Amino acid sequence: MAVIESLLQFLSTGTLLGALLLLLVLYLLSSGSRSQKEGKEPPGPKPLPLLGNLLTLDLERPFDSFCELSKTHGNIFQVFLGPRKTVVLIGYKTVKEALMNYAEEFSDRYIDPGFRITHNEHGILFSNGENWREMRRFALSNLRDFGMGKRGSEEKIIEEIQYLKGEFDKFEGKPFETTTPVNYAVSNIISSIVYGSRFEYTDPQFTEMVDRANESVRILGSASMMQSCMKNSYFHDENLMMTVTDLFIAGTDTTGTTLRWGLMLMAKYPHIQDRVHEEIDRVIGGRQPVVEDRKKLPYTDAVIHETQRLANIIPLSLHMTTCDVHFNGYFIKKGTTVVPLLTSVLKDPSEWEKPNSFYPEHFLDEKGQLVKRDAFMPFSAGRRACLGESLARMELFLFFTSLLQSYHFTTPPGVSGDDLDLKGIVGVTLNPSPHKLCAIRRS
Repeated sequence: MAVIESLLQFLSTGTLLGALLLLLVLYLLSSGSRSQKEGKEPPGPKPLPLLGNLLTLDLERPFDSFCELSKTHGNIFQVFLGPRKTVVLIGYKTVKEALMNYAEEFSDRYIDPGFRITHNEHGILFSNGENWREMRRFALSNLRDFGMGKRGSEEKIIEEIQYLKGEFDKFEGKPFETTTPVNYAVSNIISSIVYGSRFEYTDPQFTEMVDRANESVRILGSASMMQSCMKNSYFHDENLMMTVTDLFIAGTDTTGTTLRWGLMLMAKYPHIQDRVHEEIDRVIGGRQPVVEDRKKLPYTDAVIHETQRLANIIPLSLHMTTCDVHFNGYFIKKGTTVVPLLTSVLKDPSEWEKPNSFYPEHFLDEKGQLVKRDAFMPFSAGRRACLGESLARMELFLFFTSLLQSYHFTTPPGVSGDDLDLKGIVGVTLNPSPHKLCAIRRS
């Protein structure tokens, strides 16, 4: 009796599996026939049922796997992350055309179910449609009113630099991890803009906000905000709170991470650091650097640009098509996840002389003056470009120049520059691998 029951159970299980496989085959066949009618889909590696191409990808560094796949499948190809089809765009020309010439078609963002739950499609980073457009306009307008990218921001940054130097001085030239003091300093800039004041680095409320970036924060009221909240349904407490949270996270992590990369690269390449020191000493001397000095410090500015390029802290971006798109001879269906691979732009061998090396000369002409490069897209491009770009550029220049004016950064005793890993740690952004530096005061 038990044998018969087991046999029936096996047959029922087998029948169920067979039916599921049959449905899957029919679905794939119908999908293929629909695609042929609509247009040619991008090429790509053959997926497994349900698993897609997950087994062939390095899930810790998918952007590296995508770059490898492009060598076989070209600059536009598709992969299946499980059952979800994803189209990957490779190289400067392809990414630029998608984000600039097809800005509306590729303007949505793919929102992971986890973020969909935590954000409820509020705020800026993980929202789409009219909510995203309205909150982005609101954020840009109010950040400008609060002085983002203007003289007021410069004064706040210069003030914060003195506090950061005080933290560096506490280590008296001994090795320390730069993450905490740098992140606190950068966080205080967006805090002073949005909240109206900076925080002490020992303030438990502030440290919790920085260390736990998903902490709910409350936007400070203003007459214009209060008025907007009473005329538009998007301006409610949850949406405003998530918008400020997004600004706080984005305004802390990206700039702080880039600055830490810059300091580490100076310790790794002391001959480049020496040239930065020489230029700063010759042009500025001992006074406080200001934004106007940027045009007089082309080599230093080139080093900052090259740090952003090589550090590549946001190697990929997750977009989603807002409608059916015919792009470069391929058909991409509405709602398809699209990955403009920014690392393939910043390291495009057809655009950069030494794409995988730290080479500030990428941004200098034959006369040693700074040159703009179209393929320099660390803030992305199009409608999803970073809305805080002007503030980030100001912060990076003032923090980096002021710190290099005051300190010589070295590796700890017994550690060489070769020991500093440039591969990085993948998270929300690509962070430097764990390391310590010595900040030695310059006389």
